[in-house]
Amino acid sequence: MINKTLARAGACAIALWMAGCGGKILYPQYYALDIPAAPKPAASDARLPATLAVRRFEALPYLRQGRIVYRGSPAEIGFYDYHRWAAEPAATVTAAMIDSLRSSRLFSFVTPYDGQGQSDYLMSGRLERLEEIDYGGSVRVEAKLSAELVDLRTAATVWTGNADETLGVETRDVSSVVVEMSQAVQKGIDRLVASLDRQLPAK
Repeated sequence: MINKTLARAGACAIALWMAGCGGKILYPQYYALDIPAAPKPAASDARLPATLAVRRFEALPYLRQGRIVYRGSPAEIGFYDYHRWAAEPAATVTAAMIDSLRSSRLFSFVTPYDGQGQSDYLMSGRLERLEEIDYGGSVRVEAKLSAELVDLRTAATVWTGNADETLGVETRDVSSVVVEMSQAVQKGIDRLVASLDRQLPAK
């Protein structure tokens, strides 16, 4: 009890000291990638009468720690202390990829991978980069995605794709950075789906 009382007194003293010195208590702000839903698929047969499972996209460890990333130089990775992701970007990318694939009607059914291995094809992907770029004279964002498609019946890789998108940021605030990141991710997904469309055989 004494220790708790002393701890509370110490916390109160720190708070009063900060208030007296004009200090300001900062709280984290949370952001989410805003990727619009893909158009509803046309009422037509799919390109392939086959099912596709999409494994959750992987991401490098520094992209999974919750804080928005910026680069002050090509070799420097920094993190915003008070600007964080409300949802892990890789999970958002996975959901958006599934949505786009369903809209494309390349496969009869597209579902998240559940580990059962009952689909005809499996897509795996990776969020390689998602960061603010602060060097080179202007503020930009970069989103880099990669993916591959495996035929589970033969275990053969039938397609691989990469998409690297860089967009400028006109207004220098984190909200604007996240808006451009969302657009860069969407453009990357569109490029991957278009590449897959070109690679798959016709009906």
